Amino acid sequence: MATIKNIEQYEKTCERVEELLAVVDNETPESDKNYIELELLSGLVSEYEDVYLTVTSPTLPEVLRLRMAEMGLNQRGLAGLLNVSPSRVSEYLNGTCEPTLKVAREMGKKLAIDPHILLGI
Repeated sequence: MATIKNIEQYEKTCERVEELLAVVDNETPESDKNYIELELLSGLVSEYEDVYLTVTSPTLPEVLRLRMAEMGLNQRGLAGLLNVSPSRVSEYLNGTCEPTLKVAREMGKKLAIDPHILLGI
């Protein structure tokens, strides 16, 4: 059975999938050669991604940095929002300290951070 062997093949296959997506839609019959090719290539891409490009959950420091950028906050602004000291925010961002349950609740509410990330699950 055919497999994608390296990142170059993966990228070229993804390019072809994008081309096929432009011509295949919900009305395309399953017997159409483009539909069949799209199904086969999509399966190969999915298998490659499952093995080599697994997505891991983000860490709390990564999510905090993202939310700060999205909300236009610096460490001092985030500290004020969470009612903690700027040095405590620095510890959260460096991963040297985990938030208390009270602070984690505030992060969940005010920053819309998934509880699984807050709890490290």
